[in-house]
Amino acid sequence: MAASDGPARVTSWEVPLRSVMQSKPAVWVAFGLVHGWLAFVGLVMIPARAFWDLELYRYWMWLGLHEGQWPVLTGDWVYPAGAIVPMLAAAPGGTGGGSQYATVWALMVTVLDAVAIAFLLRAPRPDRPRSGGTTTGAWWWLAFLLLLGPIAMGRLDGVVAPVVVVALAIALDHPRIASSLLTAAAWVKVAPGTLLLSMFFAVRRPWRSVVVPGALVSAVIIGAVALGGGLSHVASFLTEQDKRGVQIESPGATPWIIAGLFTSSVRPFLNEPIVTWEIVGPGTQAAADVLGILQPVTLGLAVLLLWWRRERIGAALWSGGLARTELLIRGAMLITLVLLVFNKVGSPQYMTWLAPPVAVALALRLPGWKATAWITLGVAGATQLVFPWQYNEVIQQGPGITLVLAARNVALVALLVHTVVVLVRAPREDPSLEAPARSLAAA
Repeated sequence: MAASDGPARVTSWEVPLRSVMQSKPAVWVAFGLVHGWLAFVGLVMIPARAFWDLELYRYWMWLGLHEGQWPVLTGDWVYPAGAIVPMLAAAPGGTGGGSQYATVWALMVTVLDAVAIAFLLRAPRPDRPRSGGTTTGAWWWLAFLLLLGPIAMGRLDGVVAPVVVVALAIALDHPRIASSLLTAAAWVKVAPGTLLLSMFFAVRRPWRSVVVPGALVSAVIIGAVALGGGLSHVASFLTEQDKRGVQIESPGATPWIIAGLFTSSVRPFLNEPIVTWEIVGPGTQAAADVLGILQPVTLGLAVLLLWWRRERIGAALWSGGLARTELLIRGAMLITLVLLVFNKVGSPQYMTWLAPPVAVALALRLPGWKATAWITLGVAGATQLVFPWQYNEVIQQGPGITLVLAARNVALVALLVHTVVVLVRAPREDPSLEAPARSLAAA
């Protein structure tokens, strides 16, 4: 090295910026600004587009409270029975037209996100239990919410995502509580329940610590539905999905939305009973049928990969290093991506599922998450551009926004491939996991 070489020069703005990024009070200020903006967009700027589903939730609660027609209890429903709980929790805002239901909902999501931020800020490295928390995961979570936009607040997924953050953050120290949280969240939206598969391979006594708590929570919910007279409808959310075609935003629709730029034989179609835009054209029904088969098959393959990874690590998994945490969080990301890539629905709010594993990985300072974190932020930004801002252009097959949507879907596939490669290539005893993790900001 030449004599003139020395420490890298630090510009005048880098030190204060670094101080802000490491400041927990700054995180909370940003938290307020981000959630204030999301609420403003959804409640004031474009409520009919951004918070449309909240009107549906409000109406369902009005039917229940005023007409006695409760979802699941009096008929089939597209959501699991537990989804009634957050919908009813917003009812103090009123369930009539013009009520403040959406405002109370936004406040509820904000409170839940605050709990998630608190857990992200206090999470120590798993191999250094006494180490202090880092702000990286919290900053990333806020960036993701801002990039994903009002859809991160105005859907059921905005309720379950912070619950999943908490569950993943405590899963290895308190597996029974984490299992209960994930199961309860799954009775609101199904996706969190699949993360129990990742937990199963990362805890020492999976049947006692994962399966039993989940079964008990499910028994309580099913029992409550049975007491309300809705036992025959409790599983209706599983069959309701069979009525869907290939949704226009889903990764499986990508070849057809590209083809639609060049031929009139491929076009968007409004499925009026469920108010969803689907893509129709040669082969789309076959694609819907294939995706219905592929999703459970690929989910089974993901489970086999996690089992193989655990067996390959062997006794080192229980040595107290980072290997077990990496298996849990990377496994959660794998399962989430399988659900997204092979899903014929692909609604924009589904992208919320990506955030908890990444945020927790960064909060725990796990190594090797830089690419995943940045690509996921790109997915969030592209998703907001598509919905709610340019969705009419998607329906009208505008070339620019169609290519953005296609690129977003390709990024999801790339994330899945990357996650599989990481799990397959990781060393047998994962010595690399003992190296200090680099934060997203420093990488």
